[in-house]
Amino acid sequence: MRIAVTGSIATDHLMTFPGRFADQFVADQLHTVSLSFLVDKLDVRRGGVGANIAFGMGQLGTRPILVGAAGADFDDYRAWLDRHGVDTTSVRISETLHTARFVCTTDADHNQIGSFYTGAMSEARLIELKTVADRVGGLDLVLIGADDPEAMLRHTEECRSRDIPFAADFSQQIARMNGEEIRILLDGAAYLFSNEYEKGLIESKTGWSDEEILGKVGHRVTTLGARGVRVERAGEDPIEVGCPEEERKLEPTGVGDAFRAGFLSGLVWGVGLERAAQVGCMLATLVIETVGTQEYALRRAHFMDRFTKAYGHDAADEVRAHLS
Repeated sequence: MRIAVTGSIATDHLMTFPGRFADQFVADQLHTVSLSFLVDKLDVRRGGVGANIAFGMGQLGTRPILVGAAGADFDDYRAWLDRHGVDTTSVRISETLHTARFVCTTDADHNQIGSFYTGAMSEARLIELKTVADRVGGLDLVLIGADDPEAMLRHTEECRSRDIPFAADFSQQIARMNGEEIRILLDGAAYLFSNEYEKGLIESKTGWSDEEILGKVGHRVTTLGARGVRVERAGEDPIEVGCPEEERKLEPTGVGDAFRAGFLSGLVWGVGLERAAQVGCMLATLVIETVGTQEYALRRAHFMDRFTKAYGHDAADEVRAHLS
């Protein structure tokens, strides 16, 4: 099963200021702010939802095809993804723009000042999925992840016109989309991914009820935070899967992307929806125990020991055959 993952590719530049932003502002001079903060820590992290999901799938050995746009500064990031089992051949490289970048400074009170540069991400709308499909011998599923909004619409319409099954996953972009755009992006999706809050927002913006949306998609996959995930299909009982026990809880960024990576890998393996959701929850747990969306290491024996503890020997035997 060949899965293409479309979505943003970005780097995060995260800095720490040891003081308090609030102490640096002069109340009657806020109309003419000119400040520079001397920071004492810088972390550069690989990110972007498309790259995060593809990385997780690569860790599980399912060889995803990453589809997105980056800049000429992508070489090191590409090498990292290639080493971790991601097919990056279909990443478009901009001739003029840098890879998307998030630059954020956090103070001692955990207040943040940040900027997001879209950069080359805006060129994702120029990528044609037919070219990707022709190169790899066809696509069985395309995940439409958060990306340039025009790219998300174009990829969705192309999947429909070419009869390629697709999964809708708006995540961060749902805040800027209107109801009509969301209706276009989800109608006919084989899978609709969201968290619990986004689920309500989708219903509010589209004006469609939960039942109406279930009638328009194949499966609705809703992550529930620490309570796990619910997978629904019209006319069937929902599947609910809990999360494995955490060894520690360090940073939640990228947890949703890791779940999708595990779930999609389960689809590639053909292990069924419950098992796929369990794999997704296990991978998400590894990410919450790590600082950085692609900094975790998947050690097979450790993964399977924890998976067995959480879901039992029968489930583990079914997954182990593919993971090993």
